[in-house]
Amino acid sequence: MTNSRLAPFAIVAVGALYFFLPLVATFEFSLSMLRGTWSFEAYRVVFDDPRFRETFVFSVVAALATIVLGALLVVPTTYWVRLKFPRLRPLVEFITLLPLVIPPIVLVFGYLRLYNSSSLLPFTGSALGTNILLVFGYVILSLPYMFRAVDTGMAAIDIRTLTEAAESLGAKRPTILFKVILPNVRAAVLSGAFLTFAIVIGEFVLASLLNRPAFGPYLALMGANRAYEPAALAVIAFAVTWACMAMLQVVGSQAPGRSRSGRSLFKLGRRAAR
Repeated sequence: MTNSRLAPFAIVAVGALYFFLPLVATFEFSLSMLRGTWSFEAYRVVFDDPRFRETFVFSVVAALATIVLGALLVVPTTYWVRLKFPRLRPLVEFITLLPLVIPPIVLVFGYLRLYNSSSLLPFTGSALGTNILLVFGYVILSLPYMFRAVDTGMAAIDIRTLTEAAESLGAKRPTILFKVILPNVRAAVLSGAFLTFAIVIGEFVLASLLNRPAFGPYLALMGANRAYEPAALAVIAFAVTWACMAMLQVVGSQAPGRSRSGRSLFKLGRRAAR
């Protein structure tokens, strides 16, 4: 009995050491920029670098745009597939798995071949067009995670009953989707959003080959030319990712309840009565 209880703790302890020891060593190395003492000089240099602020803000804006476009694409698609076309769900799942199979470098070379400046859609002919193309690529890369998060949220509620109840109160399909279904899968959408944010912040291939000032290429460039600053950047990137995972854990623990459905339908019924 004692061995059976200690075994899980031992496995967790070994796993924690495996993951945390390299991070602790990286953090300690980042504090050693000034010889003979520990300091946050490397972090000061990083935060004072205008390229850090520029690339980080660029990646944050790209992540937010990716989250919005991904949610607008995935939520209605998942809703319609579960409501009207359940037989197409395996096909949709297969399509959303393709970004995990196709390397990002193949995707970006396809983009460059199709959307170069001499094509009918010259996205790469301007900085704005290239940024839009980059966001589209990020949407594709985050599609497996966003779809599975939203699909799990849809599976936790009875969308057919909610749709029929809302229709009986005179609600249109857009109203049902955004005022009845979406509030009930908000936790799932936010979960996919945080995963998307973590992916976009550290992405390198698309941003590098499209020559965009993103955080991933900046991190790689610093790692090739500096010693202590890349360690500080790695710790900062881990902190941002962990913050997203912590928010994911908090949001994911808030399961959709019946009260949201009842409140949404009550509001629709009150409007119909008026």
